[in-house]
Amino acid sequence: MNSGGAVAAGAEPSWRPPLALNGTASVMWRAGDDERVIRLTDGGYKQVGSAWSTLPVDLNHSFETRFTAHIRNGKAGADGIAFVVQGEGPRALGGWGGGMGYRGIHDSVAVEFDTFQNPKDPDDNHLAVVLGGNPDWPASSRKTSVPLKGKPFHARVHYDAAGTRLRVYVRPVTGEAEQLVIDHQVELADRAGVDQAWIGFTGATGDLSARQDVYSWSLGAPQA
Repeated sequence: MNSGGAVAAGAEPSWRPPLALNGTASVMWRAGDDERVIRLTDGGYKQVGSAWSTLPVDLNHSFETRFTAHIRNGKAGADGIAFVVQGEGPRALGGWGGGMGYRGIHDSVAVEFDTFQNPKDPDDNHLAVVLGGNPDWPASSRKTSVPLKGKPFHARVHYDAAGTRLRVYVRPVTGEAEQLVIDHQVELADRAGVDQAWIGFTGATGDLSARQDVYSWSLGAPQA
């Protein structure tokens, strides 16, 4: 930890920060091991949850975060989750439904893992980068062949601070190679409004429901 109290990403293979939970977000433990699971929504309608590390991250340094997500509720389900970098604090919580838990968090950059097709979305299985807490106007949006609902998937978010580039990769838990889905230029500190920001996850449901979990969350310096 640096003198400002923020985390400078290191080479730790795993990361279990203290969390601030809001809305429907909760923490549970997998039976038989010590795996912590962040449950953002638990299968109800019009739910919204957020979970933030209470240790801010220094955005002047490059970092890479990895996690596994499991979004499920039969064939239909909505709306998805987002990995969010934001400067408004550990109590930030946005709108439900298509707001995906971050709508209205203005000082933010969100990476959506979206399982419902709203009017400006390419389909119901895509990733997007959203600036300023407004999912109606994504800065970048791309389809992926990796299913985002039904089965767990792995995600890797890589931020190059010097080049101000955000890259997002996904892959199934087994059987397929990782895909680069998003490659977007953005300065996180500028968009978050702070050098030391909160990072975490948001999720929401609307008129369709889903159980939305995040686990195996790690933070480290980017690999060479």
